[in-house]
Amino acid sequence: MPKEGFTSITLSEGLSNKVSEFVEKSGGMYSSAPKALQSAWNMFEQRNLEFNNPKLVRISDKLVGPGQPVFVTAEIGINHNGDMEIVKKMIDAAAEIGCDAVKFQKRTLDVVFTDEFMNGPRNTPWGNTNRDERERLEFGDAEYREIDNYCKEKEIMWFASPWDEASVDFLERYNTPCYKIASASLTDKNLLYKIKETGKPVMVATGMCTMEQIVAAMEILGEENVILMHCTSTYPSKDEELDINVIKTFNKYFNCPIGFSCHAPGVWPVMVAVASGACIVEKHITLGRYMFGWDHAASIEIPQLRTMTRAAKRIPTMLGSYDKKVHELEKPIIKDLRRVDTLLD
Repeated sequence: MPKEGFTSITLSEGLSNKVSEFVEKSGGMYSSAPKALQSAWNMFEQRNLEFNNPKLVRISDKLVGPGQPVFVTAEIGINHNGDMEIVKKMIDAAAEIGCDAVKFQKRTLDVVFTDEFMNGPRNTPWGNTNRDERERLEFGDAEYREIDNYCKEKEIMWFASPWDEASVDFLERYNTPCYKIASASLTDKNLLYKIKETGKPVMVATGMCTMEQIVAAMEILGEENVILMHCTSTYPSKDEELDINVIKTFNKYFNCPIGFSCHAPGVWPVMVAVASGACIVEKHITLGRYMFGWDHAASIEIPQLRTMTRAAKRIPTMLGSYDKKVHELEKPIIKDLRRVDTLLD
């Protein structure tokens, strides 16, 4: 007898063997045949759902969602290399180009990283261990006060992805307009609850995550005031790893605005993402991809940021209507160019 709330089904021997083989080869992602079948059904549903028309999300004075201008975030992250002059140059560029926000990362180092990692060897311009580098890259109150004041002066908003609960408390001092949950943090249930308690809009990155994990995170966060970001956590990402069609899947499965956090070289993936329905895009920026550091190689330089931002803002207008029509400015041209018009007679 199946347990309460369940029913039994009969599979052909061939299908049963295929399911068992799939479970074995899943690397622990699916622990049983029922879980594998549930996942397969979820994927079937995703391909047959209608597109949602989600509520808009307000981030400061900007609305994010279908029908709104694409929200562009220039991710400074840790590409500042601990230098406030580099930070200011990147803020200057993002503000002048017309980005909507710049973004940073905040960690409590001894919470996020183990002693083994922190004391491990790494040759850097600032020392010979991971600790030397991470302490250089981690800003505190003095730096964030300066960032906060400088962004106000340049009239561009800033926010950050907190990697632990203490970092949420730290960022709350600055009343940042929203939060971003990094892909690495999506499976941290306590952090999800902590960020939800702030009542602020939340962007959720989904790199390294299964659909099951994403659904579980969204059950905690809800769909109100949430933006789900498709992402692949490889640095830099290859074309075959991007799976930009997932944006369409998310748009069917979740009733919230969908975005794209990009770690691929160049600007083309962001353009394709916007054309696929991304309402918000995020891209790491750098003053030089040659610079020392974790994320520079997966970033774009300032001229590319300018191209990407202009394109992202124009693409929704170019996509236009689903209805084929004759535009007003085409009508006079019909008289000049169309010699015969007997098709519908």
